[in-house]
Formats: sequence, C-alpha cells, structure tokens
Amino acid sequence: MYEDSYDTDWDSLDRDEAMGRAFALGVAASLGHDHPEEYDRIVDEMDTAYKRSIVELAYEEGKNKAKKEQYEGGDGADDDDIWADLVEGETVTVEEDEVPTEGRHSLPSALDKMDILERPHQDDLDRVKKPDFLDR
Repeated sequence: MYEDSYDTDWDSLDRDEAMGRAFALGVAASLGHDHPEEYDRIVDEMDTAYKRSIVELAYEEGKNKAKKEQYEGGDGADDDDIWADLVEGETVTVEEDEVPTEGRHSLPSALDKMDILERPHQDDLDRVKKPDFLDR
C-alpha cells in the first residue's frame, strides 16, 4: 500500500511531506503493513526535536484513525477502503483569508496569538521598570 502511493527513493523531505508520509505509515501499520525502516528514515530526516515530535504524532494519528475505521467498520472493513479513505482521500486546504473568525465554526481561542509571547518594542521603557504587582 505505502509503496504504491509513495516513492521510497527520496533524498530529503520537508516537514509537511514527512507528516503526510508518517500518517500514511501509521495507517499502514494498523492495517498490518509495517515499515519501520522507512519510518525511522523519515524521523531521522527532521532536524529539530519539535519536527520529529510532529512527525511522530502524525504517525500515531494515522494508526489511531485506521484502528477507529476498522472498529467502526466491523469485520466487513476492507483494508483497501480504509487506506483510500484516510490516505488517498481528497486533500482539503484552507486559504488564510478564508479561516472562520466568528461563530461556532471559528478557531478555538486557545489557538489565538498570545500577547504574552510578543517582545516589547526597543523604545519601550516598561520592560525595565518595576512591575505593578510589586506595588502595595
């Protein structure tokens, strides 16, 4: 399954390609077609711990979704159908200006940009004065 959908003779991968391949490998592993060497190559290709953890999460997500599909499909769940639904399904992309901003279809507030992470401006003297909470 994996070999039919993906070329294994790659030299380098970016994070998104690695995530897609790791997800597919997770689905394949749940369907009984494990490829540990390819998975290790993909994880090793990532240059930071953050990217490696994202790839590992994509792999686990693929495994979990495939197991869920198998469970919901019962004994009649066909491996090829599960692979087609999860890996070869239609790719959905959302343009940045089309992201919902209001109502129940909006992004959760936890995903909003946090002001606390913003660095103060170079000319801002507030960063060197005593914080207000230390005043009586």
